[in-house]
Amino acid sequence: MGVSTASPEKGVRVVTVDFPPVNALPVHGWYALADSVRRAGRDPEVRCVVLAAEGRGFNAGVDIKELQRDAGHDALIGANRGCHEAFGAVYECEVPVVAAVHGFCLGGGIGLVGNADAVVASDDAAFGLPELDRGALGAATHLARLVPQHLMRTLYYTSRTVTAAELQAHGSVWRVVPRDGLRAAALGLAREIAAKDGRLIRLAKAAINGIDPVDVHRSYRYEQGFTFEANLSGTAGRVRDTFGKEA
Repeated sequence: MGVSTASPEKGVRVVTVDFPPVNALPVHGWYALADSVRRAGRDPEVRCVVLAAEGRGFNAGVDIKELQRDAGHDALIGANRGCHEAFGAVYECEVPVVAAVHGFCLGGGIGLVGNADAVVASDDAAFGLPELDRGALGAATHLARLVPQHLMRTLYYTSRTVTAAELQAHGSVWRVVPRDGLRAAALGLAREIAAKDGRLIRLAKAAINGIDPVDVHRSYRYEQGFTFEANLSGTAGRVRDTFGKEA
């Protein structure tokens, strides 16, 4: 359980998340993920990183129960900062990051995938931001990197999800494959990227980040300010307390 790394072939590092039962990450999990991705990117032998997960789904976001157990604001602040760190680590990784997504990709999962360089998904993958149902805000910055603006807003306001096939139609998912072929498909793309010159691929990553039209770091931190405001006003807690309960 936790975050592990492996080097299945030359030039490729796989970072795998495993926090049963649903990969809802506690605060320390987000920091562990960030550290693993940054270490992989700094390794001169690595030319591509694959971000994957074990279990029922890729990522279910923040561990809401951890927030519910905290009578103060420490867990919320930790989750905000931890998510910002993990999303930033993926975006700033010195080499391209391929996200291998299966099952559900929700909340913080969108932050990771939206900041990745490429996405390969299984045909059972579903993507969405249930933030308004969880007493939170955030990651619209990253969802906007996956779908057009009006669809992003509709998904955000309704907490609906979209399929991997729908995202592929929008051009944000590279390939959709059966679940049992996901790891092979992600490694295949990573292998193709890793075949490039190591120094040149790092320069390419830096160059592409430099021409991004949106500052993902500042944009996401701006969103997080509204999450904290909702918490201070009591609105977030009221909504969050309904999590896991039938309406």
